[in-house]
Amino acid sequence: MNQPRIAQIDVIAPNFKKRMSGVTSTVYRLVPLQARSMAIASAGPSVPAEVPSVSLSALLSMSRKGPSGARVWHARRNNEMLVGIALKRLLRKRLKLVFTSAAQRHHKPATKWMLRQMDAVVATSQRSQSFLEVPSIVQHHGIDAELFHPAESPEAKAALRRKLGLPETQVLVGCFGRIRPQKGNDIFIEAMLRLLPERPGVTAVMMGGVTDQFRDFHAGLKQRVAEAGLDKQVLFLPEDPNWDISPWFRALDLYVAPQRWEGFGLTPMEAMSCGVPVVATRAGAFEDFIPDGKAGLIVDIEETEALTQATATLLDDPDKRAAFARDARAHVLQSCRIEQEAEALNALYRRLLDAG
Repeated sequence: MNQPRIAQIDVIAPNFKKRMSGVTSTVYRLVPLQARSMAIASAGPSVPAEVPSVSLSALLSMSRKGPSGARVWHARRNNEMLVGIALKRLLRKRLKLVFTSAAQRHHKPATKWMLRQMDAVVATSQRSQSFLEVPSIVQHHGIDAELFHPAESPEAKAALRRKLGLPETQVLVGCFGRIRPQKGNDIFIEAMLRLLPERPGVTAVMMGGVTDQFRDFHAGLKQRVAEAGLDKQVLFLPEDPNWDISPWFRALDLYVAPQRWEGFGLTPMEAMSCGVPVVATRAGAFEDFIPDGKAGLIVDIEETEALTQATATLLDDPDKRAAFARDARAHVLQSCRIEQEAEALNALYRRLLDAG
């Protein structure tokens, strides 16, 4: 992709984090879509080549005015918000400041001050919006439904499992993401310890990265599984380093999101887009985009027994699981496509630019 010059750019979507994260993934998937109808670029230390971008040094030397008069600076982290304020207040760049908040907690005084400097604030869920003390709109994240699609047939699913090294004929229940208490991995393992001994045809797959801080936590989970004699039925897999992780979701029959806390939480949506029903807690924005009792089952946070029973309900009823799978995919196509998110954000940018 030909990278634009900053003089041509109306909207800058910074991403100052090198390591892959949910926020980083959101920026890098949205910007190429938004660029189809908007002059937008990201800026950061390691932007993929396929994402329109400008260099960090160009932010300092860019003209005060953009091609439309002002430019939009859309931050998603506090440090990015602070840089936008500095560019506007100290270097006198004509910027319209936008911030997306996924936090579901009371903000610290410094964050509250920065939020008051924004020209527009976007919350990713109703719950996130409830913690904001400034005017805001709600815009849910969306998913690339073409990338995250169901397996074309049972034969294709079996072939995919062979390629990934997963058991072909087992019922597969997955839990993906970073391994840490916040994500509820221990709750998932506890549920599996209760369910799998009586269900030899089920295999659990936990996949995710482990930082040094949580290596003991991870080791403790593996030890519990080994002591229960279930190490053949519970697979602990490392984080997939590839950009496209959709094949792992496509290989599943059921996805469990046992989070204690989550900012938004895309993994259940990714599973649903692949035609996989979900069991999830009331963390993040899960209640906003999972039709409870139709595409998935939602339980209270840290209610291990409720999560275990909900998981058992779908494991033991293949017909219900298949019906949920169809409804999950249909719901994503209707209401959760990333194109809808991109269009809504571009409309917000245009309103800000038109206001001058």
